[in-house]
Amino acid sequence: MENMENTEERTVLRKDQLEISLHNEKRLIKEGTIKDDNPLDLSEPFRELCSACRRGDLKACQEKITEGVNVNARDLYDYTPLILASLCGHYEVAQLLLESGALCERDTFQGERCLYNALNDRIRNLFLEYDYSKSTDPLQPLAAHTASLLTRETPVTTDITVAVGDQDIGLHKFILAARSPYFRTKLAAAPETTTWKLPSATPPEAFAAAIRYLYLGEAPRELRSGPGTGFTESEVFTGIDKISKYLEIESLMDSLLDSGDRRRARQRRTTELAKGREQLEEWFRQNVLGHRVVVETSKVNDVKWDRNNAIFADVLLRADELPDEDDSAADEIPKSALFPCHRAMLLRSEFFQAMFTSSFREAHVTNDLHIIDVDCSPDVLEIILTFLYTERADFPLEIAIDVLFAADMLFIEKLKTKAAVVISTLGSGVSQSEAARTRGTKDEDDIDIYAIIRAAWLTRVQRLEEFAARFLAYRLEAHIDSPEFAELIQESAARIQARQETDSIELLDDIRFYLNERFRLRFDDAGLDELMEEQPPPANGDGTAQGDDMEKIIEGVEAINVANSTPVIVPEATSQQPYGYTREIRTLDGALVEDEFDEDAMNYQILLEKLDALLERLNLDA
Repeated sequence: MENMENTEERTVLRKDQLEISLHNEKRLIKEGTIKDDNPLDLSEPFRELCSACRRGDLKACQEKITEGVNVNARDLYDYTPLILASLCGHYEVAQLLLESGALCERDTFQGERCLYNALNDRIRNLFLEYDYSKSTDPLQPLAAHTASLLTRETPVTTDITVAVGDQDIGLHKFILAARSPYFRTKLAAAPETTTWKLPSATPPEAFAAAIRYLYLGEAPRELRSGPGTGFTESEVFTGIDKISKYLEIESLMDSLLDSGDRRRARQRRTTELAKGREQLEEWFRQNVLGHRVVVETSKVNDVKWDRNNAIFADVLLRADELPDEDDSAADEIPKSALFPCHRAMLLRSEFFQAMFTSSFREAHVTNDLHIIDVDCSPDVLEIILTFLYTERADFPLEIAIDVLFAADMLFIEKLKTKAAVVISTLGSGVSQSEAARTRGTKDEDDIDIYAIIRAAWLTRVQRLEEFAARFLAYRLEAHIDSPEFAELIQESAARIQARQETDSIELLDDIRFYLNERFRLRFDDAGLDELMEEQPPPANGDGTAQGDDMEKIIEGVEAINVANSTPVIVPEATSQQPYGYTREIRTLDGALVEDEFDEDAMNYQILLEKLDALLERLNLDA
C-alpha cells in the first residue's frame, strides 16, 4: 500500500529514466507501433507560433491556433510551443495552449520536459492542476454528448428504429447519414424511412460496437461473447468485420484492436474524433447552414416546414437581422433568418434542454416544425450552432461580446469560456510588458475595455474581470483621469450590497495588484525595489544625523567652485539615443529623472496617489 502511495506522489522522472523513455519512444515510432505526438514542423506559421510563445504574445498565439497550426509540433531544436511558454514563464500562453489541446503526458520525454522547464511554481502547478498525465482532448465534450444520445430517454429525439434481435434501438438519421456512407445513400433515397431491420445472423454485440463508433463513443475493451449470448468470440469479431464493411466504416476494427494499448488507444481515439468532427461539420454546413432561409420578419409565421424533410430537421431557430446604424435607408424592410436544426444537438444548451423537457408548446411534436426565436443576430446564431454541432468556435474579436451574451443566455458555459479566451487574447493587443513600456494612450486601444468589464460582470466570467483589471493596470496613466474610469469604479463599489466603509472595491483591488506586478517585474531584476521606500538619513555611531557635516562639505565645495570661477553644472536627465539624439526623461507629473528606472519608481507612486485621490473625490473608502 505504501509503495502505491509513493508511486502516486512521484510527479517527475529522473533524468536517466527520461533518457530510457526517449529511447523507447523513438524506437516504437520508428517501428510504426505508435505515432509521433510531436512531429517536426518547419513551416513559417509554426515558427511564428513558437516566436509568439517566447514573447508571451497572446494575440498572435490565438491567431495561429485559429489558423489550425499544430500546437503539439516541435521545432528544429525539439521545442514544442508548450515547452517554450513554460521555459519563458508565460503563464497565460501555457494556459491557452493546454485549453487548445497541447499534450503534456506523463512518462514521455516532452511531457516531463514541460515540468522540468517550468520557470516558476505557478506554471508547474498549472500543469499538475490540468493533470498532465492525461491529454485534454478539445473534442471530448462533443463526443460525450453524442454518445449520451444512445441512452437518453427524455426528451425523445430519435427518428428511426433499428430492430436488433428481440429489441428495438432508437437512433438519429442525421448522425447515421453524417457518419456512414451506407446510411447517407439509403436515407437520401428514402428520407421517410422510420424502421430498419438488422439481419438475424449479425451478433447484437457487433452492431452495438458499430453504433457506438458512429456515435463517437469509446471502443469497448471487451466484447460480450460465449455462453448466454448465443455467439462465440470469433463470431462476434466476424460480425464486426462484416458490418463495418456493410456500413462502410472500415476503421471500426482498428479501433477495437488498438484498445488494449493505452497510448495507441489514445492516438486512435484522437484520430477518430477528428474524423468524426469533420464528417459532422461537413454534413452540418451542407444541410443546416446550406438550407438557411432569409425572409421578411413580418412573414416569418407564414413559413411552414414539414417534419418529414430530407435533412431530418425537427425544429427551426429564428434570428432577426439587426438594423445597420450606418445604413442611410431607414425604410429598409427588416428580415429574419431561419435555421433548420435538430433538437438532439440543441440539448447541449441547458436552455433548450429545459425547453424541450417542459410542457411548453415547443416540446410538443407537430406536423409543422416549431419556430423558436433566439435573441441574437443571424451571424451569432450561426456561431452558436457551429459550436453545438462541431465544437468549433472560431470567430473574430468584433463579435465576441455578442457571442458571450448569447452563450450566457443559452447557458452554454464552454462557449462563454471560449468567448472570454478570444477577448482576453485577441483583445490584449501587444503583450502586457510591451504595453507597460510604450504607455499608449486610450485612443490606441483596439477594444472598449469599459464595455468588456461590464459584460464580465453581467455574465459572471471571472477570467474577463481579471483580464480587464490587468489591461487597465498596464495602461492606467491613459485611463485614470477619464470620467469613464471614475464611473467604472463607482459601479464596482455599488456591486457590493449594503456596502460598509471597510469593504474593499474588487476592481480597484485587482488594478492595484496588477499595477504592483507591472512595476515589480522591472524592480526585482534590477534591485530597485528599495526605491519604493523612503530611506532615513545615515546616522553617526551615537545615533545623531550627519546633516551638519554634510552642510559643511557642501559649503566647502561651493567655496572651491567660486574660487576657481567655475560654475556648478547640473547634468540634465536625458536618455542617450542612437545617432546622438537625446530624450528628456520625465515622470507623469513632468519631473525630470535620471533614467527609466527612476521614472517607473516615481510613476508607480504617482498612480497610487491618483487612485487614492480618486477615491476621496468619489467619497469612497477602500
